[in-house]
Amino acid sequence: MRIARLDRRVVFPGLAALLVLAWAVHEDADTQRTLLGCVLGWSLLALAWIDWTTFRLPDALTLPLLCIGVAVAWLDSPATFQSSLLGAAAGYGAFFAVRVFYQMARGREGIGRGDAKLLAAGGAWLGWQALPWVVLLAALLGLLLALFHHARGIRLTAETALPFGPSLAFAIWLIWIYGVPVE
Repeated sequence: MRIARLDRRVVFPGLAALLVLAWAVHEDADTQRTLLGCVLGWSLLALAWIDWTTFRLPDALTLPLLCIGVAVAWLDSPATFQSSLLGAAAGYGAFFAVRVFYQMARGREGIGRGDAKLLAAGGAWLGWQALPWVVLLAALLGLLLALFHHARGIRLTAETALPFGPSLAFAIWLIWIYGVPVE
């Protein structure tokens, strides 16, 4: 009997989805929060994978993720809802501004609207207070990604495109699981 060879494009995301589930269960005993963490984590995983392979963050995933974050906040409390709305607006606005200024300065696109929508979704789930930490962590993860490419012998130049969605998604996930550092 011949065993079919497993396709890494199927196996890797499947194992990553199981890891998200195990991580969410391990870090939070609250069943409701664990389920929400799985929804968030699996959505972020799909978005990271899509951006990694296509340099795209589809509206079909980012916008529902944003809406779910706002809905969860609305069900929680008025203060959480307000923080969620501010987080969504600030997340989108900040990255959209970076996009516009970068395009004016360099004459080309540097960050996509999908990244702005993903940060808006992160702001909806985490609140506006978490956004600076998400951006800082995502930037550090992006630098690690660049170093990884460099270590593999990939020449990086000012023209090299790297997807930011995976770093942003992982940063949102880490802040969801562990919260922001205390002052």
